[in-house]
Amino acid sequence: MVSEELLPVSHVVYGLRIATNLPVPGVPVRSGSDHIDVWIRLKDEAAPATVFSDAPGDFFYTSPNSGAKDESVLRVGMLPCGKYFGFFYNDGARFAIDREGREVWADWPENYTLEDACTYLMGPVIAFVLRLRGITCLHASAIAVDDRAIVLFGLAGTGKSTTAAAFALSGFSVLSDDVAVLTDQGERFLVQPGYPRVNLWPDSVRTLFGSGDALPRITPTWDKRYLALDRAGRRFQSEPLPMGAIYILGEREAELTVPVIEDLAGHEAFTTLVANTYVNYLLDGDMRAREFDVLGRVLAGVPVRHVLPTADPSKIFPLCEAIAADARRLAVRDSTSATSAAD
Repeated sequence: MVSEELLPVSHVVYGLRIATNLPVPGVPVRSGSDHIDVWIRLKDEAAPATVFSDAPGDFFYTSPNSGAKDESVLRVGMLPCGKYFGFFYNDGARFAIDREGREVWADWPENYTLEDACTYLMGPVIAFVLRLRGITCLHASAIAVDDRAIVLFGLAGTGKSTTAAAFALSGFSVLSDDVAVLTDQGERFLVQPGYPRVNLWPDSVRTLFGSGDALPRITPTWDKRYLALDRAGRRFQSEPLPMGAIYILGEREAELTVPVIEDLAGHEAFTTLVANTYVNYLLDGDMRAREFDVLGRVLAGVPVRHVLPTADPSKIFPLCEAIAADARRLAVRDSTSATSAAD
């Protein structure tokens, strides 16, 4: 195991204390800690010979999406040394993750940037680390409404990150964008904070700000942008909150003039949650069984709501208001029910 003294930078993200040799862009640096959960080496020449000595002969996962050269964007397999899982991206970035989710090595081509590599590190790589540690991750954004976290799901294009950014611009604190990490406390689940950014494609930036280039790029080479949550009066929720409700964003409805929010329960709710967990394509049988148990208990205690937005994307701020009002009604209902049960 790498010693903490050799990794001088400390971060806290998704409930994990991590030590790195380089600061991760966008993630606040924290004071050192006696306890470190994960050691991360970024482009470190001290990598042992067994790391990245050779690519796996067989990959147990190959992504269906292809890059410019008709290659799979991501391939994942066990490295020949048998100690690490290898993530190989078609742009040359590669990561090694040990079996216990306690150590990560990252490498990339010379024409690459740290920011490029960290887009993967703070997404699929850190999510797989969490999975190896038995922690369930949802492919969702999380917002603080009063003293509870609401979680926003949505298929690609339904606007969960855009909605999270609109919540931020409306004065709400944001816990995380794209990855919502659950801490299982038995009778309730906490949603852990990620880092103070919401990443947005230019169309979303244009919807919110009137211009697609109104925000800085996440890397010099990607067109995606980010909304910083630690400046300009915006707020990042840096402490975990109990999960109060789940909202699933549906497709926009042309005939609606106001958003409609309704209950979703039973088998439909369960299958929707299963389909929206993060890096679920990398789970083995034990991980999947653990996930099913967690999601079943989430549904037993957390309301799931289906949201039908209006067709007008400029109405995103009223959509946030409607979701927040609904979350507050649910919180009052739950509080009343708990009081009645105690009596």
